[in-house]
Amino acid sequence: MNVADLLARARAAGVMIAAAESCTGGMVMAALTSVPGSSDVVERGFVTYSNDAKIQMLGVVPETLRAHGAVSTEVAREMAAGALRNSKAQLAVSITGIAGPGGSESKPEGRVCFGIARAGAQARVEMQDFGALGRSGVRRAACDHALALLMAALKDGSAI
Repeated sequence: MNVADLLARARAAGVMIAAAESCTGGMVMAALTSVPGSSDVVERGFVTYSNDAKIQMLGVVPETLRAHGAVSTEVAREMAAGALRNSKAQLAVSITGIAGPGGSESKPEGRVCFGIARAGAQARVEMQDFGALGRSGVRRAACDHALALLMAALKDGSAI
């Protein structure tokens, strides 16, 4: 992923970006802001590692957390929508997953849920099972995938 190209595409489209990150702990924002001049398209990032942070900073509904758990497409959808609602961005990505070690039979290590939301549209979600790549490997894969989701949204015009 060429982050400079992603930022250039957002700049050309007049799109500001926000991110709501859990298991990646700010890696997407770190990647985006590593490029000089990114401040004209990077609006803000939310690191919401705890459930309380997801509720307080993004407006994730406690019942959604209780019913589906933090690592779920339902929570990813609410995180992405909350990042949009609580920022001036027009495009937001969310990440919530199990970087490991650990996990369970129903939610294994490497499972990561993503949301991508744009102003005026319903957030889209997806789940990826990266496998037991180790904590660093899962976090890196999740960050790369989130950047790819942002690029795809900008390429297909769904973010505009």
